[in-house]
Amino acid sequence: MADYFTHFSCLLDVGTLDNAARALDLYNRLSEDGAEEDPPSDGFLLSIQPEHGGTKLWIRDDGTGDPQRVITFVLRCAKEFALTSRWGFEWANTCSRPRINAFGGGAHVLDLSTQKTVAWSDTNSWLAITLDEGGSGDATDR
Repeated sequence: MADYFTHFSCLLDVGTLDNAARALDLYNRLSEDGAEEDPPSDGFLLSIQPEHGGTKLWIRDDGTGDPQRVITFVLRCAKEFALTSRWGFEWANTCSRPRINAFGGGAHVLDLSTQKTVAWSDTNSWLAITLDEGGSGDATDR
């Protein structure tokens, strides 16, 4: 049997030490909500690491994680702390054994001031579209 994983590691700067502490509370509430889902969300880990500065949150998977849960959390932080920059992260999909369509990844960019997606991509969709259309693989072919 194969095991599937989604890996990521990124930082979110929330501006102040106070915001970072408050973000931990937001994270705990989101984690509680995720635990009540059926099936429960894979979620993610969050910490404040001194080497990244006291205002930056380190967001990462715990063996496997949920990119959508990360996006939800970041948007909550953006609203709560009036964040205005662009922010993004990327992830990798892996598998413990060779399987067709089991490897890939993606990226997502948010405009925190509008709380809207600027752009996103995932390699599985890109590959399928490019193969179906016979395109060169450039984004202009979509």
